[in-house]
Amino acid sequence: MTDRRTGGGSGWRGAAVAAGVAVAAQLWGLYRVAGPPSPPWFPHADKLEHAVGFALPVALVVLALGLRRLSRGRESARRALVGVVAVFAAHAVVSELVQHTFYTGRTGDPLDVLADGVGTAVGALVGSAVLGRVATGARAGAAADVVRAPVEAR
Repeated sequence: MTDRRTGGGSGWRGAAVAAGVAVAAQLWGLYRVAGPPSPPWFPHADKLEHAVGFALPVALVVLALGLRRLSRGRESARRALVGVVAVFAAHAVVSELVQHTFYTGRTGDPLDVLADGVGTAVGALVGSAVLGRVATGARAGAAADVVRAPVEAR
């Protein structure tokens, strides 16, 4: 039995697919041979691109993992959140080192790492907030079911 309020059944799968697409787009953006388009939309637009490029996948991965746990009747794990943040923070550093070391037309930029870190933090906060609202709704729905059960049993 699945509960739509908790993302049971296919809800977490949809979030996982969206997370996979977001991560693939992020990887393409970070590791494509050509750098960002020139001229930029506005000064330092690449920093915004970096922040969004990390915030969206992080939020979706946090949401997918949390919805999967909720669909199995478990609370969201803080350990998973810390793991997601750690992986994406490490990836921020590695991606800039790869760009600086292995690409002739690109350079590593410490400010890009900072923007990636901000995006990672924002994504973790947004994903956790959305997950918290879903979990609160699920608990309220479960409590309502418990209250109704004795009445229906009569």
